[in-house]
Amino acid sequence: MEAYHKPDRATLQTLKDIANRLRISSIKATTAAGSGHPTSCCSMAEIMSVLFFHVMKYKPEDPRNPSNDRFVLSKGHAAPVLYAAWAEAGFLKENELLTLRKLDSILEGHPVPKQPFVDVATGSLGQGLGAACGMAYTGKYFDKASYRVYCVLGDGEVSEGSVWEAMAFASYYKLDNLVAVLDINRLGQSEPTPLQHKMEVYKSRCEAFGWNAIVVDGHNVEELCKAFHPCKEKPLAVIAKTFKGHGILDISDKESWHGKPLSKDIAEKAIKNLENEIQSNKKLKPQCPVEDAPSVDISNITMDPPTYKCGDKIATRKAYGTALVKLGNVNVRVIAMDGDTKNSTFSELFKKSHPKRYIECFIAEQNMVSVAVGCATRNRTIAFASTFATFFSRAYDQIRMAAISESNINLCGSHCGVSIGEDGPSQMGLEDLAMFRAIPTATVFYPSDAVSTENAVRLAAQTKGICFIRTSRPENEVLYENNEHFQIGQAKVVLKNKTDEITLIGAGVTLHEALAAAKALQKEQINVRVIDPFTIKPLDAKTIRNNAIETGKNILTVEDHYYEGGIGEAVMAAVSDEPGIAVHRLAVSCVPRSGKPVELLKLFKIDKDAIVDTVKRILNRV
Repeated sequence: MEAYHKPDRATLQTLKDIANRLRISSIKATTAAGSGHPTSCCSMAEIMSVLFFHVMKYKPEDPRNPSNDRFVLSKGHAAPVLYAAWAEAGFLKENELLTLRKLDSILEGHPVPKQPFVDVATGSLGQGLGAACGMAYTGKYFDKASYRVYCVLGDGEVSEGSVWEAMAFASYYKLDNLVAVLDINRLGQSEPTPLQHKMEVYKSRCEAFGWNAIVVDGHNVEELCKAFHPCKEKPLAVIAKTFKGHGILDISDKESWHGKPLSKDIAEKAIKNLENEIQSNKKLKPQCPVEDAPSVDISNITMDPPTYKCGDKIATRKAYGTALVKLGNVNVRVIAMDGDTKNSTFSELFKKSHPKRYIECFIAEQNMVSVAVGCATRNRTIAFASTFATFFSRAYDQIRMAAISESNINLCGSHCGVSIGEDGPSQMGLEDLAMFRAIPTATVFYPSDAVSTENAVRLAAQTKGICFIRTSRPENEVLYENNEHFQIGQAKVVLKNKTDEITLIGAGVTLHEALAAAKALQKEQINVRVIDPFTIKPLDAKTIRNNAIETGKNILTVEDHYYEGGIGEAVMAAVSDEPGIAVHRLAVSCVPRSGKPVELLKLFKIDKDAIVDTVKRILNRV
């Protein structure tokens, strides 16, 4: 470990001056915007000064250089001080700071990756440290590089459970390249935080989670410089005692100033006082990084075709694991993680084949999604994360923020619907399609056999944004030949006859029920068309519309999902501009219960018999 060298007096004074310049810039920007959080910026000015101009190693002109140290502002409402730091470093112009929160400015109210110096969007509190864990894990175990990761959290967000999921993850994996800075300014949005300035309690909690922890005066640059000295084998928590609004007379440490810009007269007075504290306009250059991050190429991902036989019975969840292994064989940057369900999602197959690229995240789904986002930053990895589909509901805010982060992550949810059987409703994914369809950047795959599942995994690896693959527990027949071509947004017409009277649309287990129903109906001289949508978002509206028109403008959707937000509603939206098309729906109508899969499909009227009866009723053949 490097020996600590105390900065000289001139450097310490310059760091103090920079901190006050950051305060001034934050006040000016928020007053000009008429909104923002200047007091939250002021509490962390010295932290930012020391980090950006003494501790961190990076190239200011190249913010996303793979060898740069990483910085995550988890307390994203303090964005103006982050922008001020990049202006101080020379990447932004000072006058750009006055465009804060304007429609045509990249300097939004909270950090977003349209800013070249931001890797992950923050602002929904409690998520930055999980993403920082993913970056640190990637740096230590995949890149094996020198860069370090720094994350600043507010004391208010430390009440979030996701923070402690991340703390546990970081210590378990010995992420000694990770530093969390807790800005303990005592005040939350509407009242003081639970612990206020009980610094030793914060320290003991961090230590209990396996971190090295040090308490410092967060407004003392010399203490901060010393605190950031690297530790070995443990992540470091720097717990900084600060005051909200520090440096602003009559406002420092006062309640009711959260999220309020200073009026013009108060701002002018505060700026004048701060300018009087500044001894020089001297600048400090950040240290250059050690350029040892390897070159990475995650483009043009391909994999060997499937090797199944039509008619063989394979669960799509198992086909997911098989495909993941094959994908890992062709690119060393494919990684997988799971929330202690790997023997159910079959991600264990990847772990067995590529153990050094598998991350066990345990039962902490919020953190798992954040870790995936962190691992995927700067295009360092192709990340896949899996658990039961229903458990992603716990991490929905992390998924929502991943979209805002412009993240490219792949999520696989197994055990969807009532078809899982006896485990009961707590384990059944019945809301997941609605969840992921609502995410703007999401692609939603719902493969119905092993061949389509392998193609879904391959396409997900090649696709930008959030990809969700919905897999099923039951073993179903392989429907497609191994050379079948699949594309996002392209449905498959799996059964067709010139005399078809209605179009059936199913996915997963209900596609197989629809095909079984079609055989039964054919015996009664009723021909039906059957469509496999493959992707629910984007949905192949053209194929669905055209086939509906050819089959009397009758559609019946069948899905192992609640009525709300699933396939039926997606199809209704897709054909809404085509007059006369009638969409009929079968789905799970209420909270289910335990039972055998066959019994539950029958109980909720999404099985073969229910499809047959419904088709007859629609066609007046009862």
